[in-house]
Amino acid sequence: MKFYHKYILPVIVAAALTGCDKGFESLNTNPNASTVPQVDYLFTQSQLKGNYVYDRTYFYTSYLNCGNFIQHYATYKDVAGSGLGDKYGANDFYQGFYYRYIYTNAVNTVAEVIRNTQAANQINKQAAARIWKVLLMQRITDLYGDVPYSEAAKGYTDGVFTPKYDAQSDIYKAMLSELDAAINSFNTAQPTFASADLLYKGDITKWKKFGYSLMLRVAMRTTKVDAALAQQWAQKAITGGVITTDADAAVIKYTNGPQIYNDNPVAYELVGQDYTATAYGDANTEGGKYSKTFIDYLKTTNDPRLPVVAVIWNNKTPDTTSALQKGLPSGTGSKPANFPSYSEPNPNTILRYDAPLLVLTAAETNLLLSEVALRKWSAGDAAALYKAGVEAALRNWSLFGAGGVIAPASISTYSGAQALNVAGSFDDQMKQIHTQFWIALLLDEQEAYANWRRTGYPQLTPVNYPANATNGTIPRRFPYSQPEAGLNAVNYNAAVARQGADVLTTRIWWDKQ
Repeated sequence: MKFYHKYILPVIVAAALTGCDKGFESLNTNPNASTVPQVDYLFTQSQLKGNYVYDRTYFYTSYLNCGNFIQHYATYKDVAGSGLGDKYGANDFYQGFYYRYIYTNAVNTVAEVIRNTQAANQINKQAAARIWKVLLMQRITDLYGDVPYSEAAKGYTDGVFTPKYDAQSDIYKAMLSELDAAINSFNTAQPTFASADLLYKGDITKWKKFGYSLMLRVAMRTTKVDAALAQQWAQKAITGGVITTDADAAVIKYTNGPQIYNDNPVAYELVGQDYTATAYGDANTEGGKYSKTFIDYLKTTNDPRLPVVAVIWNNKTPDTTSALQKGLPSGTGSKPANFPSYSEPNPNTILRYDAPLLVLTAAETNLLLSEVALRKWSAGDAAALYKAGVEAALRNWSLFGAGGVIAPASISTYSGAQALNVAGSFDDQMKQIHTQFWIALLLDEQEAYANWRRTGYPQLTPVNYPANATNGTIPRRFPYSQPEAGLNAVNYNAAVARQGADVLTTRIWWDKQ
C-alpha cells in the first residue's frame, strides 16, 4: 500500500493532468469577456476622460491653478505651498495631477483606439481618434513643456515604461503633421463612430473643421518663437476650412443624470469642491470667488455677460444685478467680511449639471483669424473677424439655458462699443483681440492660460503673496509630476537639462518674452 501511494498515485494524477491539458486554456477563459477592444466605447471614454470627468482634473488644473493664475478666479485661502493659483505656490498634488491622469486615462485609451482601427473600413474612426489625441497632447505640452510624445502610450505594446521626453518644438511640428494627415485620411464611403462620438456624431465635415481649427490654434501658439511656421500652418488651416459658425462648434452636451457621467464635469466639480449648493455663497470649501480683475473689467465695459456668469448671494438668493457684482482681489489671505456679497459662478448657467462643455467654438477661431489678418497672413478683415468672434462668444451662453440668452440688440450694442480700433498700433489691436479671448474662454481655463502666456493680454498685475514660489510673478508652467524624477529619472533629467529648472517660472519653448 505504501508503494502504491508513493508511486502509482502520482502517475495516475500526472496522467489525468496530461489528459486535461488540452482543455485547460478554455476552462480558464472567461466566455463573457471580449478579446477584441470595443473601439466605439473606448473613444467615448477618451472623450469623457479627456474633458476632466469627475476625477478632480478640472478642479485642480483648470480652476485652482490656470483660472487663478489668469485672474478669472481668486481665493482667500492662506495655505503655504498649497498650490492654490493666486498664491503662486508649488504643489505636486495639484499641479502634477493632470500629467498623471491624462496619460494613464485619456491618452492610453485613445492610443488603443488608434492601434485597433488600422483596417481600411475603420479609417474615419482612426482619423477622429488621431485628432482627439492631438488635442490631449496639446493640452499636456502647453502645461508642462517637453513631455513624452513619440513614446507615449507604448507601455502595453512595446514595453516602453520610461518614455523619453520630446522637445516641445518637435512635439508641435509632429502635432501639425498629424492633424494634416488625419484630416486628409477621412473617407465618406466608410463608417464613423456615429453616436459613440460625443462631439459630432461622426459628421466628417465637422470633424475636418474641428481638425483645421485645432491646427490654427497650434499654429498660432508658435508666433513668438517661429513666425514662419505659424504663418505656414495657419494658412493651411484657413484654406482647409475652420469653424466660423455656431453650428460647427465642438460641444459636448450633458443631461444631468441618470449617471454622473451624464453631468457637466465643470459644474459637477465646481459645485462639489467649492460652490456647495447649500452654502449660499458663504462657506465655499476653497474660499473661491471670481477675481476682482475679471468682474471689474466686465463692469467697466458694460458687458452683458456679467449677469449671465455671475451672482452675489442676497438673503440666500442668487442675485444677478450687475451693479452689485464684486470680485475678490487676487492674493486675498483671509475671509472677507460679508463673503456672500462677492461674485461667484451663476448656479442657473455655469453650475447647471446639464450645461454644455464648449471644447472649441467659433468665438476662439474668429478671434484667432482676426490676429492672422492683423499680421497680414490672410486677406481677411481683422475688424470683421474680431466682431464675429466677440458676438459668437456672447451667443455661446444661450447654450446654457434661458438664463444665458443675451438679446441680439445687446450683443450688437456691445460689439459696436468694443469695435476693433483699426487706427491703433499692432499691440493696441492685439490687446483688444486677446482681452476678448480671455473673456470668451471663461471655463476653458487651460486654453485661456496658454493664450495669455503667448500674447501677454490682458495685462495682469501679479500678486506677491508671502512665501510664494515665483518671487511675485505669474507662473509660466506646471512642474512635472514628482514621481517622474524617480521612476523615469534619466528622461526626466534630460528634459530638465534641455528646458530649464522644473519650477513654475521656467518658460516653455513657445513662451518667449
